[in-house]
Amino acid sequence: MKKYITTPIYYTNGAPHIGHAYTTILADVFKKFEQMKGNEVFFSTGTDEHGQKNQHSCEASGLPIDTFLAQQSQLFKDLFDRMELNYDHFIRTSCDDHKKVVRRVLQDLYDRGLIIKKSYEGLYCEGCEQFKKKTDLDENGLCPDHKKAPKVVSEENYFFRLEPHRQWLKDYIISHPDWITPANYAKEVLGMLEEPLDDLCISRPKNRVWLGIELPFDSDFVTYIWFDALINYISILKWGENADFNSYWQNSYHLLAKDILKPHCVYWPIMLKAIGIDPVKHCVVHGYWIGEGGVKMSKSLGNVVDPNEVIDLMGVEPLRFYLINNMGVTSDSPISIGLLKQGYKQLANSLGNLQMRVLKMVDKNLAGQIPADVSLTADDEALLQKIASDFTSIYKKDIALETAIELANKVMESSNALNTYFANNEPWVLVKVPAQMERFKQVVYTTLDALRLIAIALYPLMPKASESILQSMAVNQKPTAQFVAKQLSSGQITVPQPLFPFLG
Repeated sequence: MKKYITTPIYYTNGAPHIGHAYTTILADVFKKFEQMKGNEVFFSTGTDEHGQKNQHSCEASGLPIDTFLAQQSQLFKDLFDRMELNYDHFIRTSCDDHKKVVRRVLQDLYDRGLIIKKSYEGLYCEGCEQFKKKTDLDENGLCPDHKKAPKVVSEENYFFRLEPHRQWLKDYIISHPDWITPANYAKEVLGMLEEPLDDLCISRPKNRVWLGIELPFDSDFVTYIWFDALINYISILKWGENADFNSYWQNSYHLLAKDILKPHCVYWPIMLKAIGIDPVKHCVVHGYWIGEGGVKMSKSLGNVVDPNEVIDLMGVEPLRFYLINNMGVTSDSPISIGLLKQGYKQLANSLGNLQMRVLKMVDKNLAGQIPADVSLTADDEALLQKIASDFTSIYKKDIALETAIELANKVMESSNALNTYFANNEPWVLVKVPAQMERFKQVVYTTLDALRLIAIALYPLMPKASESILQSMAVNQKPTAQFVAKQLSSGQITVPQPLFPFLG
């Protein structure tokens, strides 16, 4: 089965932060999760290079626009490459292929009378690049995300009507309960649809915003950044030219943070309906990472955590695991260097140390040979069967934020249960008693086979750690979503470098 996984495309007005890293890591986890189940996955990410925020940042830099956009886009690409994210396409909205599709959509809607020109006055938040209602603002009249008062903007623009499709969208959400997950965000969108929808302003006059895709029917205007950016999801798949478009689109997943819920779950499905495409199959929504000051991390607020700094400190994979393991399903989640260090130590104490202890025992006492010719006790088998069953159940599920969190939580839970088993059976004591050597081998084999199962399940979260654990037990097959106990064969173990070295 073909599947299509997308992240939002990221503004180039600043450097990437942990929030950008998280969404893109989550997409990579989903891709590996689905590949383990035998599915073909196309994963896209990239940068959004138009609009007022990017324009202002370019002007402040003093650089030519092409140089600025290339430089800023490369910051994201460099980070994603450093994190070894296996994306299939990195889009820049300044590329000609994307612009061509945007212009085609605009011209089609304009020719059918679905885009009209009129004057408008409203409250405009430059941070969100959206017009706001007073009800969208906090008690002080500020944008709740950017903590700034919107500006009153009065101008003539082009508009796309949303209201005629409001009831259709409400009915669609109700009849497709898994379209937006987690479910609380679907309720939030339904709340947005309780009142009539304003027409969507889909242009900006060049005398205010020159950085954008020129309207094909009026050269005095550029395309509103959201109308432009959302189309990337179909321009990447070469809509109208690619015979495989529908096979990917019918199993498509948009990953997004909750602050861009309205563009993705109100504007976008209505835009798609207008051009004759079904809504994306699933919208997977997550909350914010809360930085210092107890508010959403934001470049404009200056409270971001630099993912490159974290990678320098502890490497890529502990960062991946922390972010997946610690995001709340329906709540925002705190993050700091201190919390990341705590997560690292938990991994080292539960998974890393156990691997080293059992491998060193095998190396020292069994000449490095896995004792595969043993009969396990009922308790040994029960532990292995539970771990295998738990991971089998998770891998039968569909892509969802809850699934990723459950997988990470289950890895830690299984590792902790295995540590308890290992400690209770005291193999370091058994090995000293010749009459207990058979029991020593049983405990060692059970521990190694359980580690094998955990390592397989771990692959989407920490691929290198997964492969290192498996290779240390002479298991050289690429992980697949097959969890069968007692499949570890006799072989020569190797004692690798620690998975999680001491940080100091």
